[in-house]
Amino acid sequence: MALLVRVLRNQTSISQWVPVCSRLIPVSSTQVQGGRALSGTSQLSTTKGSPQPVEEKVGAFTKIIEAMGFTGPLKYSKWKIKIAALRMYTSCVEKTDFEEFFLRCQMPDTFNSWFLITLLHVWMCLVRMKQEGRSGKYMCRIIVHFMWEDVQQRGRVMGVNPYILKKNMILMTNHFYAAILGYDEGILSDDHGLAAALWRTFFNGKCEDPRHLELLVEYVRKQMQYLDSMNGEDLLLTGEVSWRPLVEKNPQSILKPHSPTYNDEGL
Repeated sequence: MALLVRVLRNQTSISQWVPVCSRLIPVSSTQVQGGRALSGTSQLSTTKGSPQPVEEKVGAFTKIIEAMGFTGPLKYSKWKIKIAALRMYTSCVEKTDFEEFFLRCQMPDTFNSWFLITLLHVWMCLVRMKQEGRSGKYMCRIIVHFMWEDVQQRGRVMGVNPYILKKNMILMTNHFYAAILGYDEGILSDDHGLAAALWRTFFNGKCEDPRHLELLVEYVRKQMQYLDSMNGEDLLLTGEVSWRPLVEKNPQSILKPHSPTYNDEGL
């Protein structure tokens, strides 16, 4: 408990983001489900040659109910998308080699480091799924919901006092959405802009070795390209995402991934 409290309290306050985040963030798990905005920009990070998202046409009634905060009819049933969203979030925490990040980026093995690494991978998933129209944006909301559920559960397992956990969750939520805004701006910029965003958020402004920044910029760029090569329909139905190694042993191995298989129920 002391470790979690100490780590979270030592996080840099991002007061300049609070007015923005207050319009976006869900503080509790129930509010997470109701949140609509996930990113600070409507632009997308797509690699050259990748298909550009097509604006989904919806009727007047759908526009009205969505303006009221509800979700209109989607391409696939919501339960299918929720299952896929859970799988996608699970891939962020179970298919990521955290030990390699700790070692290569010289990060301490703490709850805060785990959160920063998870945050980065969740953000990449959000950027990719926002390219899949209204269904993809709905899936983004569910991914974020599962993330906060997981963070809360991990806090309870560590024995954190509920009152302290709630306060820390607010700080972490502000930090998360500030990071989303920074990463969005960075991915749309050149490598210098992306490196600046990673330095501020991932390394908390304390990276003294430029090789660590260079490694992470390369990782994000190749991973975004890899995600863009995945079929959007498959991602919506399965949520299965794989991650490239932080350090590629064989750069020629970066190929278009195989399409996953699923049954008629999307399982």
